[in-house]
Amino acid sequence: MRRTSKLTRVAVGVASIALAATACGGTSDSGSSSEKEDLGLAIAYDIGGKGDQSFNDAAYAGLEKAAKEFGYKTADIEPTEGETNADKEQRLASLARQGYNPVIGVGFAYGPAMEAVAKDYPDTTFGIVDSVVKGDNVASLVFAEEQASYLAGVAAAKATKTNTVGFVGGVDIPLIHKFEAGYKQGVEDTSGGKVKVISQYLTQTAEEGGFSSPDKGKAAAEGQIEKNADVVYQAAGLSGQGVIEAAAKAKVWAIGVDSDQYQQEALAAYKDYILTSALKDVGGAVYALAKSVDDDKPLTGVQTFDLKVNGVGLAESNPKMAEIAGLTDAVAKAKKGIIDGSIKVKTE
Repeated sequence: MRRTSKLTRVAVGVASIALAATACGGTSDSGSSSEKEDLGLAIAYDIGGKGDQSFNDAAYAGLEKAAKEFGYKTADIEPTEGETNADKEQRLASLARQGYNPVIGVGFAYGPAMEAVAKDYPDTTFGIVDSVVKGDNVASLVFAEEQASYLAGVAAAKATKTNTVGFVGGVDIPLIHKFEAGYKQGVEDTSGGKVKVISQYLTQTAEEGGFSSPDKGKAAAEGQIEKNADVVYQAAGLSGQGVIEAAAKAKVWAIGVDSDQYQQEALAAYKDYILTSALKDVGGAVYALAKSVDDDKPLTGVQTFDLKVNGVGLAESNPKMAEIAGLTDAVAKAKKGIIDGSIKVKTE
């Protein structure tokens, strides 16, 4: 249903709120519908949680925008260390029972849990970021990460002076392979194969801390810098903060991911060495799903956010980008080529 405004909800009283909650929420096995409030968007964070200055914080920005615009109650829930799929199922089901709508799992790890839970709450719209889950009431919010990474590779190839650049991936999984593939192709196409890319993954599984261990990211970047890399691109969540720290300490370039990390307050001490960031508009996707529910036209199925719809891109906040010969023009040309189809970006 389309939610009423704050002022209207105050005026109509408890009875109308109860009716609204019944329509917006999922089925419930605990308490009557009259006990529910008219609730809005809820997000359940991926590994690393809020404060990663990257993926999860981007999702939170979307939640904040929705809360401000629609004037409703929201929730954002942190993951727990060593949690199981059963824990994720319980979290998603609890949010749906309380009447939150939509309920979004931030990260591919929520896939099995969402598939299990969504069918039990057919009146709740669920969303999952970075994975595809089938269901009549599920929106799969996926991104063309390889396209943004290609642009990052173009920038790296133009910025390097040593003809050696690095890539640090958080976990060795297909999703992060997309980042690496696009980056490598962007570097190769721009340099004509003259620039070497050193790649390293921090862990084989997320449970080992690949997305949540800045110390691992720092050590990996230091190793690549020792091998002469003077630009290091990271797709590693919270671990990426360590990559950026190592780059700044060595006075070489870091390339951020997901959010515009040049603008992040927590990374302000290193911003002079954050050349750019490969952007992934997770916040925009989260907001779009919330708006669709508020408009009573909930998105479902696969929703792809690519360069054509500004779902991905390359940050231009650092003015030093413009000082590097040919960089801005090369990125613009590459972006045009990807959008018009003359550049086909690899995903693996």
